[in-house]
Amino acid sequence: MKQRLDKFLSEYTGLSRSQANKVLRQNLVKVNHEIVKDGALKISTEDLIEFDGEQLTWVVGNQYFLLYKPEGYICSNDDSEYPTVYQFFDYPLSTRLHTAGRLDVDTTGLVLLTDDGQWSHRITSPKHHCEKTYLVTLADPIEDFYIEQCQQGILLKGEKQVTKPAQIEIIDDYNLNLTLIEGKYHQVKRMFAALGNKVIALHRWRIGQISLDEHLTEGEYRTLTKEEIQSFLE
Repeated sequence: MKQRLDKFLSEYTGLSRSQANKVLRQNLVKVNHEIVKDGALKISTEDLIEFDGEQLTWVVGNQYFLLYKPEGYICSNDDSEYPTVYQFFDYPLSTRLHTAGRLDVDTTGLVLLTDDGQWSHRITSPKHHCEKTYLVTLADPIEDFYIEQCQQGILLKGEKQVTKPAQIEIIDDYNLNLTLIEGKYHQVKRMFAALGNKVIALHRWRIGQISLDEHLTEGEYRTLTKEEIQSFLE
């Protein structure tokens, strides 16, 4: 793998390409312990790159993570009102990742992040029918007809077609597990609003064959195993 030095600096420091070339001219960059000023220099993973005395580490290959998202965080970088889930990851990794499906700011639980666009598409594309399970807490008691209605599909406000069949497992009078195979905008909240109830807490704990680790606390993450990564490609 060969890459221009100025492009590498831009990706791994957050500098623009022009800023990267400026710091090169300021003798702030070393390659294999030698000062380098030429941004066009081709470097590889075998080279040692230092910027202002700090070694920069290559990220080799695609990255796959499971994050326990807390309430109050968003799954994008385009909203200054709330902090983002990317702040849980060190730079420059935080700039390379995207979420494979989002959770609302007030929803907690399992989020998968990667820099592999094709892999995340297997999770988010409706044609792959990837199951996602949520723990739903409702304001009013659960009605018996919810199970059949969710299996048949619910017509959401503003939609022309009913939702795809969803499965419900009732836990108690106010809590249930809901498994979906699609991901419409605010779908869970809109489904129960259409049924005359209100979601007061929402927690996603499963995507496909991957469940949220019991030992993880909010804001913590781990790398996915090879088996977990492969489970979405089968």
